[in-house]
Amino acid sequence: MRWTAEGDVAGDVRERGFEVDVAGRTVPGVLWVPESGTGPRPLVLLGHGATRHKRVDYLVALGRRLASDHGFAVAAIDGPGHGDRRAPGHDDDIALFSAFLAEWSREGTVDDMVADWQATIDALRALDDVGDGPIGYWGLSMGTIYGVPLVAAEPRIQVAVFGLMGLLGPTRDRMAADAASISCPVMFLQQWDDSLIPRPEAFGLFDAFSSVDKRLHAHPGDHSAVPVEEILFSARFLARHLAPHAVDAM
Repeated sequence: MRWTAEGDVAGDVRERGFEVDVAGRTVPGVLWVPESGTGPRPLVLLGHGATRHKRVDYLVALGRRLASDHGFAVAAIDGPGHGDRRAPGHDDDIALFSAFLAEWSREGTVDDMVADWQATIDALRALDDVGDGPIGYWGLSMGTIYGVPLVAAEPRIQVAVFGLMGLLGPTRDRMAADAASISCPVMFLQQWDDSLIPRPEAFGLFDAFSSVDKRLHAHPGDHSAVPVEEILFSARFLARHLAPHAVDAM
């Protein structure tokens, strides 16, 4: 693990860029941790959507909130072909989305991304700022495409937020099987008028989770119109499962 940007501080939260090498791939990421204190502390992993990246505004805001309000460590990495892993010439959303569709169809893409996240977890938990506390996952849209297989493969993850995805696309069979093996608490966000993800497919994915504690929150609006209130609620949902005594005391 290498630090690529050292110690930017916003309020009481320190932001650090890093890289992890995984099977010949360089995986860029960003870590948010409270400015004071050391681990072990809960770690939350953030997965971005297609055409976005590890420092898209909503992930930065969520990462800083979880670090500041709850004392968590929070990390995001660029998905394949996104952010600092973007190929030359993929400079607009159309090119990025086309590249995402091609990557989604590539055999091995899911296993590679799971390996990228697992190597990131191992590297972060070796840090004094993080340690071996409990882990949660948050990822919508493409963050769910890769997040469901990760949570299924990673017993260290104890709670997850998914959404804006359904049982469709080239990895739908893998996603259905992986969802069925997930039993941790799950929150699922669905946009009622999503033009990309039809409701039946989204409900099919939600139904596939084996979790006893699972909830679906739906709102009017298209794919990217998730209300800010739901993002805030999802942060509290993660915190309640990762640090319940701290949340109950708030």
